[in-house]
Amino acid sequence: MKLNNHRILTPMFVLILLAVSATAAVLPGDGGEKSAGDVVAELYDIVTFKADDLPDWQRAKSLFIAEAVIVLRTGKEETTVFSVDDWVQDFIDFIEKAKIADVGFTEKIIRTKSMVMGDMAQILVLYESSVPGSARGPRPGVDHFSLVKKDGQWKIIAITNEIPNANRPIPAELQE
Repeated sequence: MKLNNHRILTPMFVLILLAVSATAAVLPGDGGEKSAGDVVAELYDIVTFKADDLPDWQRAKSLFIAEAVIVLRTGKEETTVFSVDDWVQDFIDFIEKAKIADVGFTEKIIRTKSMVMGDMAQILVLYESSVPGSARGPRPGVDHFSLVKKDGQWKIIAITNEIPNANRPIPAELQE
C-alpha cells in the first residue's frame, strides 16, 4: 500500500524495527555500554536524593561485584570496612539518624582523575556532600574507586574514602 509514494509500515514491522534498534543500541563494542566513569557517576546520582525520594538501593548494589569492599573514613583517625550490604545499611542509618529523609542529600562530583587499562579502572573522585537547607556548607571528600569489567560490564570492586583536612589535603591530581 502506498500513500504519496511512501510505504505505510505495519504495526508489527514498526515493533520489529524498534526491537532491532534497541538491541543494536546495547551490543558490545558499539559504544553503547557504560564506561567505568559512567558507573561511578551513576552511584553518585543514586545516593543523591530529593526530599521523600530515597535512593534505589537495589540499583546501587547492582553496580558492585558481590564481594566488593568499601572503606570509609568514620572518625578523625578511624576507618570502617563495609560489605556492600553493610554500606547500604550504614547509609540508611545515616539518613535516619540525621533525619534527612524529608530534606534530601547531595553528593556531587567536582572533579575526577581516571586510569583505564584493559579490564581494570581506577578513578579518583573529589566530591562535595551536603544536606539541602543545612547551615553547614558542603563538605569535600575524596573517593578512590577500583573497577573491573566483568561479563562486558564495569563493576565496582572497591571504594576507599578520605576526608581532606590540614593533615590530609586534597591530592594534587584533583586540584584545579
